[in-house]
This record gives sequence, structure tokens and C-alpha cells, in this order.
Amino acid sequence: MQYITRDAELILAKFLATNKVLLVLGARQVGKTTLLEHELIKDQSVFLNLDIEIDKAQLTARAALAPPDALKSLGSPKVLVVDEAQRFPEIGQLVKGWYDTKLPVKIILLGSSSVNLMDKIAEALTGRNEKLYLPPLTFREVARAQSWYKSPYTKTILLQNFGRQLQAVMREALVFGSYPETIAVAEARAQYLLNLASDYVLKDVLQLGLVKSPDTIRRLLLLLAHQIGAEVSITELAQNLHLARQTVTHYLDLLERSFVIFRLPAFSTNQRKEIAKNSKIYFWDTGVRNALLKEFSISELRADIGALWENWVVAEFAKQNLLAGGMDTLYFWRTTAGSEVDLVIKRKGALRAFEISWSKKKRTPLTFTRLYKIPVAMITRDSFGEYFL
Repeated sequence: MQYITRDAELILAKFLATNKVLLVLGARQVGKTTLLEHELIKDQSVFLNLDIEIDKAQLTARAALAPPDALKSLGSPKVLVVDEAQRFPEIGQLVKGWYDTKLPVKIILLGSSSVNLMDKIAEALTGRNEKLYLPPLTFREVARAQSWYKSPYTKTILLQNFGRQLQAVMREALVFGSYPETIAVAEARAQYLLNLASDYVLKDVLQLGLVKSPDTIRRLLLLLAHQIGAEVSITELAQNLHLARQTVTHYLDLLERSFVIFRLPAFSTNQRKEIAKNSKIYFWDTGVRNALLKEFSISELRADIGALWENWVVAEFAKQNLLAGGMDTLYFWRTTAGSEVDLVIKRKGALRAFEISWSKKKRTPLTFTRLYKIPVAMITRDSFGEYFL
């Protein structure tokens, strides 16, 4: 499979220059291991994958040794990468001991879930770790992977000369998402996504035994797939699933911490006139969402095109923010009278606001601008390149 250049490469290079333990987090199959293998190809490095029993046994054996002896038995690498680190419950304390001994090795832990064990790892390494979050490919990364793309192309060149190609890439990403394998192996991507959505994205949650009924959480995902772009009612979900509100809230938290979904809270400075407590839920990858519905039509006449477009645009902003270290906070905005803005982005007190529409028929809301003195930009299928290239 071809390597796709990632925006995270420059961020990773900065982290590799420090001596702190690096935690690389993201959903399964987003390319964490591939990124590390590509960037460390010239370094003396050792990779252990704890999904593989032999590698797990190797690490278990080294855990009983003195830190210098453990490193020597691994071949004295300059970089030690432990993939699926959450599979080894004592990994946090083990790496803490190695780090405090000042071993001459850069330790990198990869995890596909921040549920429980990865939290405990980070807690054990407080003050000793840095985090890099890797989402599915951004649109800019997908565009760079196209056969017609050349590295000298600037954003201006792309917008002026490759509009038709960019439209085609966007429409495919809208339907099939942007997991690396869907870009590299286009002919089998529908089946790949069906497998991903049915089993792989939930593997960590199910292996940890945090869900009593796998079918229940799959039904929850299906309900969420139908509700993208709408405010989610926990009470309604609980009634549909015949579960307690607390259980649904717990399941949503697991899905969010497993990088399947993310939430947009409501932005409000006036709780009497603005919605303050509700949230919207989006999928990090629209291909996974479409796979849950078994709907891979690229037609713009599909009934959910508006909601799908909104999810894709919001997810692109969310992916950019994740790579930047979460500098922004993303919201939606709605008044009790019904005025709304799809996306509000806040950074250090400054606001940006966006209305998201597949076509140009939707009018830019004026109420938000009147209240906050902030213009609301319209992102359509014709203008998205200005924001994502």
C-alpha cells in the first residue's frame, strides 16, 4: 500500500526531538504504525505489537529485568515503539520506571482507545509524556495522495486549475470517508468499511468488557448514524434502546473515547434565550457512518446529503483541530426562537462562525452576527476548498 504523506509528520518530528514518552492516539486503522515506521526508517528502532502474543510475551519477560538489562535484551534501540499499548495493563508503571532511570531510548506508545487503560498509562506518566492524536486523513492529505497531484501545487493553483478533480475527490471522501486504506485500495473500500464498522472500530470497547451487549451498542451507533447534524436526546435514545439514561451516556462516552464519534456542545452566553445544554454528535469518518447504514451512493440526490455534508465539514475542522493540539473549541449555536449556526469555533476568546450547506439555497443567518458582531461564512460544495486545502 502506498504511503500517504501526513500533516502529522512535522508535529511528530518535534516530539521525537524530546526525551519524553510519546503517546500516539487515534482510532484503529488510521495509520499510526505506518506513520511511525515511515518516520523512523533511518533510526535504530524496535517495534512491539501487543496484539501479537509473542511480542506481548517479550515485553512481559523484559518487565522483570532491571531497566538497563531490559533495554539491552531488546537490542539497545534508540527508539522503542509499543503498539496497542493498552493491551498491557502495567505498561504505564513499567515505562515510568524506565524513563526515570534515564535510559538512552525514546519510548513511543501507540493506542487505539483512550478508554480506561490509556488513561491509566497517561496518569502514571504525568509530567513525563506528550500526546499526538492522529485522526483519519484530512482532505488536504487525501488530495495529496491523488495521481494528478504534484508537490509544487499551492492552494491557489489547486483551486484555479483542479476544481473538477477536487470535486470528485470530495464526493468520494464524503461517501467512503478517509481511512488510508479506502484511498489506497479503492476497489475494495465498501467491503473494507463494512468490516471496519461491524467489528474493528468497536474492538477495544468489546475486548475490555465494558459493554454487556455488543448488539446494543451497534444499535446505538445506527441510531446516531441517522441523527447526524441533529441535537441528540439521551432520553429518546434510552427509550429506543430500552436502556437507562446513565447506560446510554456511558456508551456514548466509550464511543467518543474510542474515536468513533465526537460531540459538539451548544455555544451560549445567554441561557434564557440560547440553547445551552444540548449537544450534537458527529462521526469522525463519514465512511464509517455510511457503512453502518450500508449506503454508499455518491448521488447528490440521496435523502441525507445535507446532513452528510454537514458531518463531513464539521469533521474536517475537528481533524484539523485535533492535529493542532486542540487549540480550538467547536460548538453549534441555536436560540430558543429557532435561529441557528451550524459551527462556531472559539480560540482564546475569538469566534468564527460557519453555516454549512450542500447548495447555495440556504440563507446566512443574521441573528448571530447581530448578537456577536461576527460574520457567518457559508461553506458549500463549491467553496469548501478555501478551508481545507
